[in-house]
Amino acid sequence: MAGSEINRFAEMETFVAVVECGGLSAAARLRQVTPSSVSKLLARLEARLGVRLLNRSTRQLQLTAEGRGFYENSVRLLADLREVEGEASSARAPVGRVRVNTSASFGLHVLAPLVAEFLQLYPQVSLDLVHSDALVDLLGEQTDVAIRTGPLADSQLIARKLGETRGVVVGSPAYLARCGVPQTPEDLAAHHLLGFDYARAVPGWRLGAAGESQLLQPNGRVQASDGEALRHLALHGAGLAQLAAFTIADDLDSGRLVPVLEAFNQAPLESFYALYVGQGGHVPSRVRVFIDFLAQRVRL
Repeated sequence: MAGSEINRFAEMETFVAVVECGGLSAAARLRQVTPSSVSKLLARLEARLGVRLLNRSTRQLQLTAEGRGFYENSVRLLADLREVEGEASSARAPVGRVRVNTSASFGLHVLAPLVAEFLQLYPQVSLDLVHSDALVDLLGEQTDVAIRTGPLADSQLIARKLGETRGVVVGSPAYLARCGVPQTPEDLAAHHLLGFDYARAVPGWRLGAAGESQLLQPNGRVQASDGEALRHLALHGAGLAQLAAFTIADDLDSGRLVPVLEAFNQAPLESFYALYVGQGGHVPSRVRVFIDFLAQRVRL
């Protein structure tokens, strides 16, 4: 039944194109098909209806009385169809659940303060927030949006940039009093460096000064699965950590953490992206409004 209805609308669209373009060849170009396929479709349409719609000659097309009525009704029905589809896809208020996968640090320090406002703006959309720093398979885990840092390699996903941040090497006052304050990256060899226990886009600490950068591998005896865990380890004096600036702003202001090697915290900024699937250009409105909201509100 559905296939039959779809074919009827295709027949109407082709018939309308023939009438409005004034010929089969022009209609075929508009519909991106061959003139012979247009001719065959019109013949099938007339045979099915049992009436002649067009009087065709080598120079012109002329609508019959039945053809005129069929044309006017087809234009109306096609306009109604476009209106119905428009209401379903864009004009309708977004509805449904958005499953979001993000790092614990971004989720707690950036996303959580914005959730209440988003829910007020879109009362029919709900959020399912999953915190994980590890890479995620959006399709396999039925995730709508993943928020991750670059660089990005998967061209099958659409990426929308949300902002940039720098990494800051920090330690607690107690740790620095006990182990000393490093003055150069070479001094870090004598310190406990806290790192991640999984593969990341940038596998280590990026340090740089005067336009140069280097990659340093943390050698500490403690590793963790997310940035928020590293932050707490640093707060309690377990070692030095390199953390995104937005996650430790309050800690720096209060003195709970102290930045070190500031002259070398000039490596390229790290970008955050909202990643989502957009096959064929189709993105559900519930997902689209969430990503648009993040792009407008996120400040790193």
